Amino acid sequence: MIEPTHLFALRHGQTAYNATQRLQGHLDIGLDDTGRWQARRLGAALADAGIVAVYSSDLLRARDTGAAVAAACGLPLSTHVELRERHFGVLEGLSYAEIEERHPEDARRWREREPGFGPGGGESLIDFSARCIAIFTRLAEAHRGQTIAIAAHGGVLDCLYRAANGIGLQAPRTWQLANAAVNRVLYTGEGFRVVGWDDRRHFDGADADSGAAEEIAA
Repeated sequence: MIEPTHLFALRHGQTAYNATQRLQGHLDIGLDDTGRWQARRLGAALADAGIVAVYSSDLLRARDTGAAVAAACGLPLSTHVELRERHFGVLEGLSYAEIEERHPEDARRWREREPGFGPGGGESLIDFSARCIAIFTRLAEAHRGQTIAIAAHGGVLDCLYRAANGIGLQAPRTWQLANAAVNRVLYTGEGFRVVGWDDRRHFDGADADSGAAEEIAA
C-alpha cells in the first residue's frame, strides 16, 4: 500500500490589499507588517512538523510566506506559477465597491460563481480549478508518504477544499480562508481529504502590533 502525502496548505499572510478589500489576482502585492509577522509565526509553528519540501506561488505575498516556513524548516523554497491566484482581468486592483460600481455585470457573474465566466482578460473558475488541482496532485504524487507545505492564495485553497469535499464550483463558500492559517490535507491516489482546517492557534497569545514594531525597529 502506498502511503498518503500529508499537505500543509497555507494561505499567504496579510497584504495591504487584503486589509482594504481590493482584488489582487495576479498583481504582485507584498506582505504588510502584519503579514510578515503572521508568516514568522506560521514558520515557527511548522518548524518541527516533519516537512520535507516547501512550495509556493511565485507571487511575492505567497513566496515570502513560503520562505518563512522554509527557513524555519531549514529547507529551500521552490516556486510554481501554477499556484498563483486566479487571474481576474480588468477587476484586479479594484475594491469590491469599485467592482460593483464600474463593472456591475461582471460583479454579478463573479458573485454568482458562474463556472465558465472569466472577467475581461481573466480566468474562468473551470480553468482555474483545473490548474490548481493539477499542481496540487503533481506535488502530492512526488512526495507519497511524506509531509510537504504549500503556500498559495485564498482562491487556490478554495479549489482544494472543494475538490477534497466534493463541493461544486458554484456552491456558496461557507468555510474560512484566513491569512496564514494552517490547513491539513491528505492525498491518496484516489484524491484529497481535509483533516484539519483554519487552525490559527499559532497566533494565540501573541501581539501582531508588537511583532511589527520590533521588525520596523530592526
